[in-house]
Order: sequence, then C-alpha cells, then structure tokens
Amino acid sequence: LARIVGAAHVSTDPDVLAPRSVDWPGRSRGTAAALVRPGNAGEVAAVLRACRDAGAPVTVQGGRTSLVAGTVPEHDDVLLSTERLTDVGEVDQAGRTLTAASGVTLAAAQRMAAAAGLRYGVAINELKSARVDLAARESATIGGMASTNAGGLRTVRYGDMAEQVLGLQVALPDGSLLRRHARVRCDNTGYDLTRLFVGAEGTLGVITEVELRLHRIPAHRIVALCGFADLPSLLTAARRLSDLETVAALELVDGGAAALGAERLNLEVPVTGTWLLLVELAGDTDQGDLLAASLDGAALTGEPAVGLDTAGMQRLWQVRESLAEVVGLFGPPLKFDVALPVPAVAAFAARAAALTARVAPSARAVLFGHIGEGNLHLNLLGCSADEEAAIYPEMMALIAAHDGNVSSEHGVGSRKRAYLSMSREPTDIAVMRSIKAALDPTGFLNPAVLFD
Repeated sequence: LARIVGAAHVSTDPDVLAPRSVDWPGRSRGTAAALVRPGNAGEVAAVLRACRDAGAPVTVQGGRTSLVAGTVPEHDDVLLSTERLTDVGEVDQAGRTLTAASGVTLAAAQRMAAAAGLRYGVAINELKSARVDLAARESATIGGMASTNAGGLRTVRYGDMAEQVLGLQVALPDGSLLRRHARVRCDNTGYDLTRLFVGAEGTLGVITEVELRLHRIPAHRIVALCGFADLPSLLTAARRLSDLETVAALELVDGGAAALGAERLNLEVPVTGTWLLLVELAGDTDQGDLLAASLDGAALTGEPAVGLDTAGMQRLWQVRESLAEVVGLFGPPLKFDVALPVPAVAAFAARAAALTARVAPSARAVLFGHIGEGNLHLNLLGCSADEEAAIYPEMMALIAAHDGNVSSEHGVGSRKRAYLSMSREPTDIAVMRSIKAALDPTGFLNPAVLFD
C-alpha cells in the first residue's frame, strides 16, 4: 500500500485507527489493521487490487457520518479513506452540472453551486443555523452521499441523491475503473450502471467521482411554521401542500422536542402544538397568497409564523434544524431511519410511542423528518444498552407491519443487515447477492455492509 500511495498516507498507528473505527453516533465500534488514503482514482483502483490479492477486507470511509455503522470495520479491515479525493471542476452553466471527486464535502459542493447562482438539490442545512447539522454538512462527502443515496431537507422538491447523479466513476473490486458520464441526457444503450452504484453502500465498488445535477434558484421564497394538536390534522395539511408545484420543503417537527430546544438551547419557537409543520414554497412569483390559500381551513392551533426575508426564514428553519442538537442532549440517541406510507405515519407514531413506553421506559421518543415523502427519523433519547437490545428488533417489526422500509436515506450498513428481509423479498436479495458475487467474488469490499 505504501508503494501505491506513499508511506505518508498509510498508517497502522492504533491511535489513528481507533477514532476511525467508531460510527458517528458513537454506539458501534470495530477494529482496523491499517488506514490508506489514496490521492486519485488510479490509486484507489490499485489499492483495491492489492487488498484483493492479499485477501485483506476493505472498509470504505468518506466523511464517516454514517448512522448505521456503515463505515465500522469488523474484520481488522484496511480502511480506505477518500478524504484526499478533493478535485472539483468548474460549474457547467449551460448544462447545470458540477463534477466533483468523491471526497469533496457537501458544503464545498453547495458553495460552488451558490457561487454560480445555482443550487445543489440535496441539502442538509442550507441556512447554516444548527451547529450539529453544520458539522455533518462540513464532513459528509459527495461519494458517501451517493453510496447511501442520501436525501435531505428538499427531497420533496428535487428528489434524493439518485436524482442528482448524472454520471460517475467507480473503482471496481478487481482494480479496474468504470466511467459513466452524462454527455447526453437520453441514454438507452443498456443497463443503467450509474444507478446500480448509487445506494449500493460501497459493496460493489468505490465511487471516485460524481457528476452532479444543479438547479436554478427560484426568485421568491416563503417559509411558514404551523402548529397542530394532533398528527392526523397535520398530515391532512401536509398532503394538500405536497401537491403544490412550488413546494420546496415539508418537514415534520415533534412539538415536545421543539419545546425542549426552547428550554435547553434558548431557541425561539413562535408557535405551539403537539406537532409542528415547517413548509417552504419557492417559485418565480410571490408565494404568499398560495401559502395562505393552501393553509385555509387547516386545523391549526393558532396563526402560523411566516418568514418572508432571509432572517425570518432562518429563524423558522432553526426550529427544525436544531433537532439534531436536541436529540444529542442526553447522549448518543438510538436512531431509526424509516420510510412509511404517509397515511400510516399517525398510526406508526402512536404505536412506536407505546412500544417505547413498554420496552424502554427510560427513553424519550422524538419523531421528525421529511413528511412529504414519509421519510422520518425516530430517535430514542436516553435509551440504555439493555433497552436498545430489547427494542431494536421490535421496532423493526413495527416498521414492517406498517408497510414501511427499515431504511430510508441512511442505508442498511451493518446495523440493519439482519432486517433486510423485512423490506426486500427473497428474490430481491438473491439478485442483489448475485450482482455482489459477480463484481466482488471474494466478498472483500465492505464485507460488513448490507448482507449477513
């Protein structure tokens, strides 16, 4: 490995490996044998070839913000970091694209797009108002987000990462490089290999470069925060808003968590309610009348808070974005990233709260997320290790019982691999295994991820 990347970029120091062998929430820990940091796609391919030939398992790491132990080594692995892959091209204004190496951070991509007067569609925290989200944004990498098919705050408008990836370059397990670039938008010349690698969680190859779709920034924006006494009333309003062509974000906020933020973080929460709904509209004309008409008749607990200028919108977004900090007030939370049919959300929320009270009575359940797509984040605060072991399989079963997926935008990683069959049929899993075997016959690449 030192001959490939240079001795300065290989380490077996336990003090270097230890912090890289734990997941972002700090609930899963593994062991690694070495760290290697290639500087270009050719070096990535050569590293994979060398590890394959030596029978050394490889765990790929980007920004290490995985919430499902997707970057935690289990077999004294070689950690392959993409942090030195930071080349980025100029924004193509005509095509509205940006080509970035996989180690480029989300924040850097957002800045490049904004400087060109465009927007990158996957946003964790566009307004930079929450310290924890800001840390994730500065760490999360384009390659990692493509590998897990990340979503974010504006998925309801722009779609998930798969919708943003127009082309990519991948180092395959055999050490070859696959290049798929979108010189034309219409391509019906065989299998969609780009989509094959997006969401594969690094099990089929290491993404080294991504060609990203960029979007025009609408001229007018408006943000509103609305309070509701119950979840069914909120869902009724959310369904109506989700039908609007100019909807840019539609976020569910746990009212209790918002109140906790007001108390502990000195956060201004201008509306009250058991559940809060944050909506953003963005279009080429003023959106105020459309917002008012869409909320007319909604069962609100009071007048909504509306932000018209940047400062006002940022104050309202802060209520949603501060939840990342709120859920960390009691130590690393136990996270469930789920996708549910929107009509099933209210029933799931009630049963999840009851399950938590029964199995993990010391924990506090906090639910929030992207309600426009039913992509939600259930966090159990103050959950003990014994309670975690008891409630995890029951919560997975509850998700499946409501026709949900056990993973939405965080991936399966190693944390959820035992529950894959709850969301995929046996034939699905068999086909995925056959693809994995075809590209990685020895199974050395990300061996802990996705499959048991």
